[in-house]
Amino acid sequence: MCGIVGIVSQQPVAQSIYDALIVLQHRGQDAAGIMTDANGTLYTRKSKGLVQDVFHQRHMSFLRGNMGIGHVRYPTAGWSSLAEAQPFYVNSPYGICLAHNGNLTNTSQLQDMLVKQDKRHLNTGSDTEALLNVFAHELQSQSGELTPEAIFTAVGAVHERCHGGYGVISMLIGHGIVAFRDPHGIRPIVLGKKETKDGTDYMVASESVALDALGFEFERDILPGEAIFIEADGTLHRKQCCERRSYTPCIFEFVYFARPDSIIDGISVYKSRMRMGDRLAEKILELMPDHDIDVVIPIPDSSRTSAQQVAQKLGVKYREGFIKNRYIGRTFIMPGQAVREKSVRQKLNAIDLEFRDKAVLLVDDSIVRGTTSKQIIEMAREAGARKVYFASAAPAVRYPNVYGIDMPVSSELVASGRNDAEVAEAIGADWLVYQELSDLIDAVKYDNGDITEFDTSCFSGTYVTDDVSPEYLARMESERSDAAKHRREQQRLAVEGSYS
Repeated sequence: MCGIVGIVSQQPVAQSIYDALIVLQHRGQDAAGIMTDANGTLYTRKSKGLVQDVFHQRHMSFLRGNMGIGHVRYPTAGWSSLAEAQPFYVNSPYGICLAHNGNLTNTSQLQDMLVKQDKRHLNTGSDTEALLNVFAHELQSQSGELTPEAIFTAVGAVHERCHGGYGVISMLIGHGIVAFRDPHGIRPIVLGKKETKDGTDYMVASESVALDALGFEFERDILPGEAIFIEADGTLHRKQCCERRSYTPCIFEFVYFARPDSIIDGISVYKSRMRMGDRLAEKILELMPDHDIDVVIPIPDSSRTSAQQVAQKLGVKYREGFIKNRYIGRTFIMPGQAVREKSVRQKLNAIDLEFRDKAVLLVDDSIVRGTTSKQIIEMAREAGARKVYFASAAPAVRYPNVYGIDMPVSSELVASGRNDAEVAEAIGADWLVYQELSDLIDAVKYDNGDITEFDTSCFSGTYVTDDVSPEYLARMESERSDAAKHRREQQRLAVEGSYS
């Protein structure tokens, strides 16, 4: 999962892109990058680290131009290296920069075809580099001048060749910015505009909250299979480049990933989390009508909204029992189990008074690997809790996510192969309750009648694309487990050490 942004303006854009990436930092903390275009000259800065650490004043002064794109990354595949920081760039045709949020499910086939048939060089194992080269090849195949129609034809060909979930922003040097979304609408991308004294500025981004922060008016979501092209002078073109195959946004965006103040596909993330809490409380009352819960405590930050509703429905106190260190990243998206385990204790500290001699209900947005849940339950007991119950606002995560969220390996998911009681034992809870999938879907779809289905694959094992076979999942297990990533990281360090 990553964050992307692109801006076409009548004024320099580097600072605005930086500000947008700060707002989207929750979507990736491994690397950040910005590329800008000043009258056909490309300027770039990207590196590993948080946005505020990657860009200093000297870098911002260097990033000239009224058009640019930016990216924040967390690695779902490959390794955590500068070589895979985005945006990527190829010089032919025209000079193309590209940033991508999501994951392609046919990367291996694409890479083989690009090298053998398209005669293109690939420098990394990144699916973003593969996608960029597919787009470049299809643009190269268009005869004549670079027109909006030629660009949209190339995007349509990309949809035919690239499978999976993706939101893409690309900059064509000297020409404009292209943005498009996979034909299923799995990954989000929105369009905004701002009227200025010099004309109309346009912005595309992963979440609407980035538009809000920069004073852009939300225009609309880019639709599945749709592309927009914003010329350097601000002229906007749009086209449906392929038939919409479904409209199934990733439901985990609403559960965990997106900021609560974002609106995705017409659905308020905040309101959907409120309804998740209502549904979860109803299930708790059904299963444990004579509960002895003294207090409801959220696992900060993304579960707060649901936890408040749970407490209200149960008629018990809501308290903030954990204080969060704001300078530690989101543990779920940190690479490597050892790093995640270390970060939980660094990130949270329990307030003993809220736990001592109480039956506590801890509410979290979800349980993935179980690492965070287990350590937090241990912290609650150390703080004096008499009983520790645990509630998940999402159903049990039992299946890999193949569309860009780092849940690639079933064996690393605590609920895989376990029933609820066994998961409770594994994480050390006295009792555990999960949200029902049907309740989660109803909670999220409430606001928008156009969205009736979602990608729920990590909960249901049903994949909205038709290319996720058992063989694919087995290959992903061998390539993307924490152990496999650790081996690749050791290989990278060995290679870099040989040149130092």
